[in-house]
Amino acid sequence: MSAFYSLKADLPGGKTFDFEELKGKVVLVVNVASKWYFGGQEPADDTEIASFCELNHGVTFPLMKKSDVNGDHANDVYKYLKEQKSGILGLSRIKWNFEKFLIDKEGQVIQRWASTTSPEAIDKELEKLL
Repeated sequence: MSAFYSLKADLPGGKTFDFEELKGKVVLVVNVASKWYFGGQEPADDTEIASFCELNHGVTFPLMKKSDVNGDHANDVYKYLKEQKSGILGLSRIKWNFEKFLIDKEGQVIQRWASTTSPEAIDKELEKLL
């Protein structure tokens, strides 16, 4: 069994999402943000982020609780994803918001895209796995 399925994510409101629920599914994990501040963190709280994503992007999937994706306090999900698939020039650090990780039905991290890659640009990779 893939270690991906042993991950858990804190959700807003104190709940936990067990990645075991994703077994057999193609998954796209995206580092989302509602506002962009150079050199700073997402200023909104969990409720504001969820509302922004739902209203502006029609998001219906689970959103993790606001957390660090880099540094000593990075959440376990992003630690794992970065270990499995490095970014440009072999760097593991999440460079910017909207970086994307594609996981296949077996829980293997297949691809990683920078924030500049549009959702339409990854359609072919998604179709191969579905």
